[in-house]
Amino acid sequence: MMTETCLFCRIAAGELPAHRLYEDEAILAFLDLHPVREGHALVIPKAHHVWFEDLPVDLATRVTTCAQTLARAMKRLYGVPRVAMVYTGIHVPHAHAHVVPMHHVHDVTSRAYLNDGLDGFSAPPQLPAERMAQIADGLRAAL
Repeated sequence: MMTETCLFCRIAAGELPAHRLYEDEAILAFLDLHPVREGHALVIPKAHHVWFEDLPVDLATRVTTCAQTLARAMKRLYGVPRVAMVYTGIHVPHAHAHVVPMHHVHDVTSRAYLNDGLDGFSAPPQLPAERMAQIADGLRAAL
């Protein structure tokens, strides 16, 4: 099921552009528009599920398996010792996993997002479209 107003449903349906990294009939991986680090990707189910705990087990497994594949590619490509996977849903109410190559221990901690104070949220800057295309090409080739 898709909702007409959900940003991620619209991306999955091809109505909005994204730098796609991997896609099958059930899931989609694409670059985050406001990456913590270059290569920061999102893995979403194509079906609309608001909360990750509501994902059917087989679909959650597919998301995780894709994230693991991306993580291995990111380690090879970026030479990082670890890659984080975090499910969130704060800004887009559609279950999604962030897969982030960690160059610094605080890349996925709250410290990275609290420049505006405890009640704010500091989104990392958006990268230029050309750079996003280069990053997506590199990750796809590494898969």
